[in-house]
Amino acid sequence: MREIVLDTETTGLNPMDGDRVVEIGCVELVNHLTTGKTYHQYINPERDMPNNAYEVHGLSADFLKGYPTFSEIMNDFLEFIADSTLVIHNVKFDIGFLNAEMVRLGQPVLSMDNCVDTIELARKKFPFAQASLNALCKRFKIDNSNRKLHGALLDAQLLAEVYLQLVGGPQPDLDLLNESQEPSVISDSDVKLKNIRKPRMHKISYEELELHEKFVKTLKDPIWMTLKN
Repeated sequence: MREIVLDTETTGLNPMDGDRVVEIGCVELVNHLTTGKTYHQYINPERDMPNNAYEVHGLSADFLKGYPTFSEIMNDFLEFIADSTLVIHNVKFDIGFLNAEMVRLGQPVLSMDNCVDTIELARKKFPFAQASLNALCKRFKIDNSNRKLHGALLDAQLLAEVYLQLVGGPQPDLDLLNESQEPSVISDSDVKLKNIRKPRMHKISYEELELHEKFVKTLKDPIWMTLKN
């Protein structure tokens, strides 16, 4: 099972107001294990950077103008995520922004049905507790000391760790056999019996039988004498 943990940074909070995606970070998981494969891209939003957004991620318009536009990176991005499940902290925000970019280019939008929202997972698992990325890192003792500002790739890497904790911890394929392994079968020839004693025949002597009958006569109302047919 392939999943992509995804995060974006933007110029603001609402793509309908002209805000754009400026950074995408992705981390690949296979069978709930990180593979080491990532996707990271800064994007030229072709517009200014509001101060409140700059304070969140530290990406200026001057810095971003040297990077490709979304139309130039779209194919590489879509190729990386393919049809994998997307794991996102607040699906509506990130998918909303990505789909706004897709619509501008006349492309089909990404489906939210193929997404896992880690905020929803956290709220179900820890009702009434804070569900921010920083709060969840603290809960699971995940080191986020390098997170001075938001960064799409760093946040995706932290989110991958959080997600794996939310679903029960990193788990490889639970099949006990590798695909290349065949189940072992023990045949009769593999079992060697050693020092097995043959059953010993025991014949009751006349003296033993006589002693037994005398003992039985001493019993008062033995239960087998009271049974009826």
